[in-house]
Amino acid sequence: MKLTEEDKNYILQEHLKHISCIADKEYQKRVWIKGEGPQVDSFEDTVCDFFTTCDSILENYKDFKVTGKQYDVLKLFRDRFRVFSDKNNHPHEFIDSPEWEQIMRLATEVLEEFNY
Repeated sequence: MKLTEEDKNYILQEHLKHISCIADKEYQKRVWIKGEGPQVDSFEDTVCDFFTTCDSILENYKDFKVTGKQYDVLKLFRDRFRVFSDKNNHPHEFIDSPEWEQIMRLATEVLEEFNY
């Protein structure tokens, strides 16, 4: 199935929305840890959604109109987030760690590079 430009833009925007959740500690505390809505989300869901979409975007970044700089920042974040998420899966255990602060900072850098 061939994606339209509108489809690709939608996928990219949804992906950036997932990254914004990774950058937002208040969201994480409220939704991931306390389970307060209106969103229904978990760290595990975010990890799964992120990697499924991110790998597709990176493999076809030119089709998504992602610049070289955006690609580099997104790939760096993806690689660091993979290492982190492979070792951590309980937000209440890592939410205040320096390692998570670094992940959130990298997520913020991605969002800034994409003007999100």
